Amino acid sequence: MNSRGSNGLILFLSVVMLVIRGEAASDSFAKMFSSQQNPADPCYDEDRPRRCIPDFVNAAFGTAIEASSTCGTGGPTRYCDVSDLPGGGIGQCHVCDDSTPRRRFPPSYLTDLNNPNNVTCWRSEPLVSSQSFSAPPDNVTLTLSLGKKYELTYVSLQFCPKAAKPDSIAIYKSMDYGKTWQPFQFYSSQCRRVYGRPNRATITKANEQEARCTDSHRYTGGDGLGPVGRIAFSTLEGRPSAPDFDNSPVLQDWVTATDIKVVFNRLYMPQQSQDGVQEENMGLEESTKREREREERLKSQKINLIGEHLTGAATALPSVHQVIAPQEMQSNDALDIQEMSFVTTTTSTTLAHHYAVSDFAVGGRCKCNGHAARCLPGKDGEVICECRHNTAGRDCERCRPFHFDRPWARATARDANECKVCNCNLHARRCRFNMELYKLSGRVSGGVCLQCRHFTAGRHCHYCREGYYRDPARPITHRKACKPCDCHPIGASGKTCNQSTGQCPCKDGVTGTTCNRCARGYQQSRSHIAPCIKIPKVVQTQGTAGEDSGEHDEEDEERYDGRADQCGKCRASTRRLNLNKYCKRDYAILVRVAERHKKTEGGAQPGSNVPGTTWIRFSLYVESVYKRSQDSRLRRGPMTLYVHSADLACRCPKIKPNKSYLILGQESDGGGQSGITVTQRSIVIEWREEWHRRMRRFHRRARSCH
Repeated sequence: MNSRGSNGLILFLSVVMLVIRGEAASDSFAKMFSSQQNPADPCYDEDRPRRCIPDFVNAAFGTAIEASSTCGTGGPTRYCDVSDLPGGGIGQCHVCDDSTPRRRFPPSYLTDLNNPNNVTCWRSEPLVSSQSFSAPPDNVTLTLSLGKKYELTYVSLQFCPKAAKPDSIAIYKSMDYGKTWQPFQFYSSQCRRVYGRPNRATITKANEQEARCTDSHRYTGGDGLGPVGRIAFSTLEGRPSAPDFDNSPVLQDWVTATDIKVVFNRLYMPQQSQDGVQEENMGLEESTKREREREERLKSQKINLIGEHLTGAATALPSVHQVIAPQEMQSNDALDIQEMSFVTTTTSTTLAHHYAVSDFAVGGRCKCNGHAARCLPGKDGEVICECRHNTAGRDCERCRPFHFDRPWARATARDANECKVCNCNLHARRCRFNMELYKLSGRVSGGVCLQCRHFTAGRHCHYCREGYYRDPARPITHRKACKPCDCHPIGASGKTCNQSTGQCPCKDGVTGTTCNRCARGYQQSRSHIAPCIKIPKVVQTQGTAGEDSGEHDEEDEERYDGRADQCGKCRASTRRLNLNKYCKRDYAILVRVAERHKKTEGGAQPGSNVPGTTWIRFSLYVESVYKRSQDSRLRRGPMTLYVHSADLACRCPKIKPNKSYLILGQESDGGGQSGITVTQRSIVIEWREEWHRRMRRFHRRARSCH
């Protein structure tokens, strides 16, 4: 098929196949572009996470493009088509004017709906393309900002019908919203001369992230009479790692872009010497060389035809890039008449044309790293991914807070790489990731909890911190799972207990979880350094329960009660005495203990008939009676005192021979028989001489007792 329409159809189909080949180069990448059945949640298969990706779109559609040159923005300007004649040349000329709607060619036409039946074009200002390599390039730039990171599959440019096709084009990409630019692709008939790169170089794994240069845009593949009407750059074509795209960070970075810039460097390429042709085509196939030579001959014929035509038309028409004066703009009909075939007034070494593009397309997907199925507009109009799999960020490029138990990773077809929540047992709100711990765990867990609360500590807040111990009655997730150590200030050698059992470190001779009592074979001492000392052997063989061989101070006993956990609080040994306590007792007497007798079993005490009850009997002498009832049997002189052995063992009361005591109690505790009985309700205090005055004062005030 030699017709231009047939060639255009073939070229369009070739572009489509080129894009498909680029996608098929990577099996995993091709899966990303396969049709989906729109499940209820594309990011999860029931409860199992899976890779999800946004729809494939033309990211440039409807997006504003910035052009460095637009025809008619400076006033009415003439531009010309390329002739349909076999030799090419200049065809019909027209006028562009930004102030007239039907003569406007703004950059917005590049990204509007591409309708083949109603082609809209952006056109640059007409320019003069010099046939000298020393002349400045014909630079015109198109800049497209995508507004977010995209993973691109192709970049496509569709040139306008009857417009000159550029010879040298550079495509750049930016990954940081236009701050820096990286070459993406080059097109030129003389790659080495213009861009310093070989033509159609082979890409290896060592240079997969480098831009190539090619002259493929200059040939139709048919009769070779002109360049193709579209160029389509496939980002993955010819890249060796494309079949394993999921595991190639280099290519994942290569296809990522936030902005695309297209620079038209040369509209026409000056005819090069035969040596230059041989140098440029070095290493190409022989058929390609012949095709190049044919193009050079066609170019020469085109220039000769233009030179012959110049003699009759050059003096009659204005130059292509000349701005038309306002008085010449009489009516649209007049302009239509002026739109005729003409050539420039310049020499035969220049060609006056312009750049014209009808469609600028960028195919790809919103970059969400496999953790989102769609992108949504965010704050300030920016586009962000609707992140899933516990990820966060504009591109789902990190794990959301408190989900750092495994490292962030891009989702693949095999593993969604979902971010996992840190295990802090409900005691922390922040955590961090530690790679060394992750490796040591067999790549299972790498989260480290920060600022553990509720007195917990550890990587997972899983044990109690120093000074606290685990409460076995509560789960570790309970906010009161850790209890403070209750170590006795005298019996314990420190304030830190075992974090599992709560056992405090006890001093020698001290025992108990909190170190609050003397161990078997030890007795309490006055020393805070050694509160429990060994009982002498003679005392162990001759002494009785509740009897100590050493002297004790009541103040020391109040601070350290060695049997407190068994005996409870002893009211009989209190040192505090007031009128209220005096009034509530039947009697108050001063006695001196003479002798302690051996244990007697139940029933030995008068009035006692409880079998198995053990009593201790003391002989004493009543020295003074401060209070008694009218029918009381209490008199000065010798009497017998009975104390329960269990109470005496707990030092409640604490009675020792040859000591004087003030005793206050109830006469009914004695059962109505001879002698008195001391119980835990009684008050037994070692006598002090200064208490005579207090007891007389209580006696005088006793009539106020109720």
